[in-house]
Amino acid sequence: MSSERRDALENHLGVDLQNTGSFSLNESVAGKLNCENMIGATQIPVGIAGPLRLRPESSVTKEYFVPLATTEGALVASVSRGCKAITESGGAGVSVEKVGATRGPVFRIKNLREKKMLEEFLNKNFKNLQKLVRKTGPHITLKKFDTTSAGHNFYIRFGFDTEDAMGMNMATFATQQITDFIFGKTGIKCLSLSGNYCIDKKPSWLNFTTGRGFKVWAEIVLPKEVLQRILKTSARNFYNVWLAKCMVGSAISGSMGFNAQFANIVAAIFLATGQDPAHIVEGSLGVTTAEMLEEDLYVSVYLPDLMVGTVGGGTGLATQEEALSILGIKGGSNGKNSEKLAEIIGAAVLAGEISLLSSLAEGSLVKAHKRLARGEKI
Repeated sequence: MSSERRDALENHLGVDLQNTGSFSLNESVAGKLNCENMIGATQIPVGIAGPLRLRPESSVTKEYFVPLATTEGALVASVSRGCKAITESGGAGVSVEKVGATRGPVFRIKNLREKKMLEEFLNKNFKNLQKLVRKTGPHITLKKFDTTSAGHNFYIRFGFDTEDAMGMNMATFATQQITDFIFGKTGIKCLSLSGNYCIDKKPSWLNFTTGRGFKVWAEIVLPKEVLQRILKTSARNFYNVWLAKCMVGSAISGSMGFNAQFANIVAAIFLATGQDPAHIVEGSLGVTTAEMLEEDLYVSVYLPDLMVGTVGGGTGLATQEEALSILGIKGGSNGKNSEKLAEIIGAAVLAGEISLLSSLAEGSLVKAHKRLARGEKI
């Protein structure tokens, strides 16, 4: 990064970028709370993309510089190009819906009569279960549950609001209390606290259709001038690549994600901000859509399963905490910070989709990677 660009970013962000990412790891904390048998730490370069302008439903338009941790040369440059296209087109419209963390235990039932009895028990005692969950911590609320069964296996999917935490530990602790309560009142035993009906850290159509964590939508209309000047393509060429790749190609390959590279951007932001890396697989789910508006272009993304938080887990580690500070969302704020993080990720994913699909339409993908990932002169 040039000294001029660094100075401009430091003035905008109000932080010293020279020292960002060089904070020492507190081994006593990390070894106790984040990693057992700790022998060291893996370094991943952190770049910054932006400015990225957001027009969220819940607040005023604002620009962000997005930290991205990656070892893939060309990724930060590509996302930055997408950010520029979005910002110069007026900013991405974003919307989020909090679904919450889920935990899905499985119980062993004797017969269909016991299945019906357990369903009636859950409905009758839902408020009691909410009170029980609230006693496990002040920042978790039981919002809903769904059930299904197969043979002697009875599955319950509990949904929790965990405010600014991603919340899987909180959900797990609360679910243990619920299963103990059910056994104590009905004698029906929980076989496993997780019966894969959560469904946690795996791609699934259930999470795709019902959502998990946050559902996020982001959209932009790219004018012809931006398409030509910044993205070096046209609405028609972009649309043709999107249709062949994201729709038809995904369909014939049986993909669970109808997109170009959601996981790439989700992974980079997750690593930079201290999210659970295993939830990247859930963030890879989603759909990119494109529509020609004469010579302008409408592009949108939908992420149905984004498990993120701004407190807990790796968010308290020094470098990751600094990344959240750059975004202005460090710590807890009654759920508002995790919602803002979801919005930012959605818009950054949109930027990544726009840039990659434009590069494919333009035919510059190999050239960009040779120059940026291999250092070759083109």
